Amino acid sequence: MQLLQPKRVLLGVTGGIAAYKACELCRRLLDLGAEVQVVMTPAGTRFVTPLTLQALSGRPVRTDLLDPSAEAAMGHIELARWADLILVAPASADFLARLAAGNADDLLTTACLASDAPIAVAPAMNQAMWRSPATRRNVATLIGDGVQIWGPGSGSQACGDEGPGRMLEPEALLAHVQTALTGAGARSATGRSLAGRHVVITAGPTREPLDPVRYLSNHSSGKQGFALAAAAAEAGARVSLIAGPVDLPTPGNVDRIDVLTARDMLTAAEHCCRNGADVFIGVAAVADYRPATPAEQKIKKAHGDTGLTLTLVENPDIVATIAGGVPRPFTVAFAAETEQLVAHARSKLERKQVDMVVANDVSRKDIGFGSDDNVVTLVTAEGDEELPAMPKVALARLLIERIASRAGLSPTAGSKGHDVTSAMDKSN
Repeated sequence: MQLLQPKRVLLGVTGGIAAYKACELCRRLLDLGAEVQVVMTPAGTRFVTPLTLQALSGRPVRTDLLDPSAEAAMGHIELARWADLILVAPASADFLARLAAGNADDLLTTACLASDAPIAVAPAMNQAMWRSPATRRNVATLIGDGVQIWGPGSGSQACGDEGPGRMLEPEALLAHVQTALTGAGARSATGRSLAGRHVVITAGPTREPLDPVRYLSNHSSGKQGFALAAAAAEAGARVSLIAGPVDLPTPGNVDRIDVLTARDMLTAAEHCCRNGADVFIGVAAVADYRPATPAEQKIKKAHGDTGLTLTLVENPDIVATIAGGVPRPFTVAFAAETEQLVAHARSKLERKQVDMVVANDVSRKDIGFGSDDNVVTLVTAEGDEELPAMPKVALARLLIERIASRAGLSPTAGSKGHDVTSAMDKSN
């Protein structure tokens, strides 16, 4: 599908081993119908040859700020005006520092400074370099200047280290590009997809007490729900985040309500939705059952092999309750499955009468509970769509755009939404 036709992407490639990923990114951008012009720094050409990217893009690769043939037509200004989006991938620590300082000492930084197009960078560097105070100051400056920071991801690195600093994979960057050029990122601040809307999100696990010191719970970290809350706020929404017991910072411009049990979460959800909600997203991994009668004192171990019998009763179904309420928000359920992913998700869609189910396979060790990455399938009455693997932060932005579009929402009249700046490296 030519989703990005006729958009123009200036792809900047700086010096780093992740430069090899720029080749795949270039090809995939072209597959989606975008025009791509590659600009490389001198260090970038040491990792991937300009000839490779010229063959992929179908255009001569630009490398020299003072190229006489190009500068006859003020080539850097021409590039700056040509682009609908400037994406620097990979963006080295050196490039981030030069861009933050406003340097114009090569063609890529000069084009960035001369352009009115949105600018996004995909950082790629050693984990210690990413965590260094200097890099964090530079990234904070870039965020303040309106530059979008896409990533980095976390994992094993070419140097042998483990941690944040990996450039996002091309699939994840493509999702960001689509959002930037066709979704909320392409709109003005007064026209963001959820400006003036109220979004209610549940996140994390619930705890059902067995006695004063023990409880039933699950492995949910809350990361995906918190990422969705941040993305909804970025899209201009008023966000109520109902959080089970998790150790995560509250995203900016988000109203957080802390709860423990499933019944606590239902009470908070009904209260928020009674006060007017346009969208309800049930991300929380709610305990299906609770002890019928929690012990008032700590349960002692019995002597001998007698075992312990627990009587459990079913907890209320929060998503189904909200979906069946009046007034009814656009309702999205999450389904954490270990088998027959789409079949179980479709059953949940029909049984709970929700508008969309976001299903993920939690039996996989590389995604889901506790991970910074996720792979989901969107299930609606019309069909299902598997989204590529990407960091939960990137996925959250893409999901918010899909939900806003699916719900037929548009910014409410006269609303400017929140003035939200993306927090640095939410994936860490």
